[in-house]
Amino acid sequence: MTAGTAGWLPLSAGERSVAIEVLVHGPLSRTELARRLGLSAGSLTRLTKPLIESNLLIEVAEAGAPTEARQGRPSQPLDVVADSGSFLGFKITEDTVYCVVTTLRSHIVARYDRPLATHDPAEVADLLGAMAAELAAEHPRLAGIGIGVGGFVRDRAVVGESPFLLWRDVPLAELVEERTGLPVVVENDVAALVEAETWFGAGRGLDRFAVLTIGAGIGYGLVLGGKRVSCAEEDRGFGRHWIVDPNGPLTPDGRRGSAVSLLTIPNIRYQVQAATGRDRTYEEILALAAAGDPMPARVIGEAARALGTLVAQISNFVMPQKILLAGEGVGLMDVAGKTVEEAIRDNRHPLAAPVDLETKVSDFHDWARGAAVLAIKVLVLGSAEA
Repeated sequence: MTAGTAGWLPLSAGERSVAIEVLVHGPLSRTELARRLGLSAGSLTRLTKPLIESNLLIEVAEAGAPTEARQGRPSQPLDVVADSGSFLGFKITEDTVYCVVTTLRSHIVARYDRPLATHDPAEVADLLGAMAAELAAEHPRLAGIGIGVGGFVRDRAVVGESPFLLWRDVPLAELVEERTGLPVVVENDVAALVEAETWFGAGRGLDRFAVLTIGAGIGYGLVLGGKRVSCAEEDRGFGRHWIVDPNGPLTPDGRRGSAVSLLTIPNIRYQVQAATGRDRTYEEILALAAAGDPMPARVIGEAARALGTLVAQISNFVMPQKILLAGEGVGLMDVAGKTVEEAIRDNRHPLAAPVDLETKVSDFHDWARGAAVLAIKVLVLGSAEA
């Protein structure tokens, strides 16, 4: 595949800090930018010059309309050239590959999904390569690819373990790079989502921020000092070993009464089927619970109490400024939000500040966007902290 790429040069540490500040918070005047970064006017000029010359930053008018870059105009704000390059973000699920094309500022400009008929790594890479080739025809300035996978990822390149895809030690970045000719970053899907929300979403500008996802599994991400906390144990059974109710249900996946047993969609469906003999979709179970059907209402009520307890425990230990609840299971809040709120209060000190819980109704394209943001951080900005 042939694709045009933006002509950005590797950034120094100082240039990177300027670019990130403008990308996340811009447009910014030079005065404000210097204040934020603790730089002198001369140092800022030295750092911004190569960024402007490489078309990563541009001087803009106060209203945001681009103007010609001119020396000696410190009042003109600096902003990123959002359309100077495009990025592909992939989210791989058990049966579908979700893809988005984003600008440098992570705005989604296209969505493109394809069914996944096989989990063979080479064939999955073939599919991603074919999708990238089709999108390159309409978006010729592709600069890089980010891929989000549920599981454990090493060195942003190798899927060490993915229970959903039944993968072990798959060099996914290398496989996709061979087929696309583009640089590729692979990461755990929750970690990628946390990066996107930290820079451009619910966690923007916050020092302490947590993300909790519920759906096919349980995901958790933590931001301290404005940066995601990464660790070797990421996505190694967080929910399976967090016991919310020791007397809770025993399900095929997760320990008795764990967050996974109580909150994940497969286990909620299992509980209802085991009790009623009927296999229901998650949406059907939520609708039945809302209508007062006893067994679905009981299962959803237990899930809601588990979610409230989990949110309260995260708040008690981490003391975040905000917790973002996301994932395909957040419809639980529409049906049993009051139960969640009651469980949060029951598990917090009476005088504790209310938990700032934000629920994001999202789909897998948001996860794909997270992968694209990670590609922007690593491939363009060279951020070692991503």
